[in-house]
Order: sequence, then structure tokens, then C-alpha cells
Amino acid sequence: MGVRHSTRQTETDAAAEVDLAEVYVAHYRQMVGLAAFLLGSALEAEDVVQDAFVKLAGRRLNDPDNAVAYLRRTVVNACKDTARRRTVADKHARTLTVPRPGAGADELAEPAFDRAELVVALRKLSPRRRQVVVLRHYCDLGEAAVAELLGISVGAVKSLASRGLAELAQTMEARDE
Repeated sequence: MGVRHSTRQTETDAAAEVDLAEVYVAHYRQMVGLAAFLLGSALEAEDVVQDAFVKLAGRRLNDPDNAVAYLRRTVVNACKDTARRRTVADKHARTLTVPRPGAGADELAEPAFDRAELVVALRKLSPRRRQVVVLRHYCDLGEAAVAELLGISVGAVKSLASRGLAELAQTMEARDE
């Protein structure tokens, strides 16, 4: 019986690896997109998502169908941590550096609207508003799912989404003027 048990264990472990590979192939790009919108940086996003997959690989889930939800929650939490660290670093960096006297002409040139401009506009939102807007409209999650994921009320999600979208629209309109 000991051999049978170890054979089943090996088969189960192999199936888990296949499931992880399937989850990776099916959801990697979406998770990187989510992280990139939350962080405003594709490089940081890829690092966060890779770390999330490593955590998922080391985790034994009771229900394999929850792997994507676990992965999304891990990515969102890692983005919060990364943004928090960045905020602290930026705060201290401002006290240590001399501000530039002015932007160069190439930085002032108005580029055509693209994804980069949306990321810049999203960066202007507070972290919580950005999280809600991205989860609601990029990930297409319902209000209840966003509330559960972020640990806030559905009413807070509605309020943050409304204010976040209004602020985002205002930022984009100001760009056009």
C-alpha cells in the first residue's frame, strides 16, 4: 500500500504542475496587465506577477479552481506593498535631491493618446481609487468581488470607482486643452 500511496502522490503532484502551467499560460498576461496598471511600470509588474506565481506554486489550495482568485489577490497585495515602498522611497528621495529647473522640450511635447498616457493618468489617482478602477474596468470584476478582494465595503467600491473615474476623466480632458 505504501507504494500505491506514493504513486498517487506523484500523480497528484504532476497534475498540480500541469494545472500551474495551464494557469500560467492562461492568465500571465492578464495578471501583468493588472499589475502594470496598478503600479504604472511594466518591469515592476512582471516581477510582481512572477513572485505571485512562485507563491502559488508553493501553495496547496483546497480547490484548484481558486488558483486564479488566489493569484489575483496575491498580485493586488504585492502591488500595494510595492506602491507603499515606492511612496516611502519617493518621500525620502525628495528630501535628498535637488529638483530639476525645468523639463526639456521632448518631455513637453504632447504625444498621441496611448496606453502610456492612461498609465500616467492612473498614477495621479490615489492608490485605493486606482485599485478599484483597474479591478472594476480592466479586470471586469463586480463591485462585490472588488470589495472582497480589497477588504472594503461595496459602498466604498462604488464611491471610489465613481470618484476615480471622474478624476481620470478630468485628467484626460485637461490633457486635451
